[in-house]
Amino acid sequence: MIDYLKGVVAEATPTYAVIECCGVGYEVNITLMDYPLISGNQECKLYVHESIREDAHVLFGFLRKRTRELFRLLIGVSGVGPNTGRLILSSLTDEQLESAIASGNDSLLKGVKGIGGKTAQRIIVDLRDKIKPESDALITSMPASESYDDSVAALVMLGFSAQQSQKVLTKVFAKDPTLNTERAIKQALTML
Repeated sequence: MIDYLKGVVAEATPTYAVIECCGVGYEVNITLMDYPLISGNQECKLYVHESIREDAHVLFGFLRKRTRELFRLLIGVSGVGPNTGRLILSSLTDEQLESAIASGNDSLLKGVKGIGGKTAQRIIVDLRDKIKPESDALITSMPASESYDDSVAALVMLGFSAQQSQKVLTKVFAKDPTLNTERAIKQALTML
């Protein structure tokens, strides 16, 4: 079983990336949230979930371990396959998904293309006890790199360039490395 791939990004599209490791190129399905961070890098590390079917071995890769854990929980829900799980994680951040499940907000899940009311309710019922949204105290104790990566991804999704976002966020985290993603983004927006 593959835990992660670390190598050069040979190719990156919004749906997949080719990671070259020791001369072998691995095609890995990615989320739209991770794409902006992968496309600009020469090297990256993706935490991998391997889906083995009769006709194919398919790899799904995520920049954060927590995202991979959420993906695995999602595909454990009846009626949610790997492509649907990836679609959900392409539409919602980890924090939004966790919050929606914990609070029973099925309308947020139904906002994802292809997710109906029954599937949204099934996800909430099946995962409510398994997912606890991180409190502000836990978020501030997370490594700055995880909050930093999430903040960069959010700013890129808002239309700022990755390079510009990284530059500003580096200054923000240098002043206070314990910032959570939300506060880091708010501070960065005042500097952009």
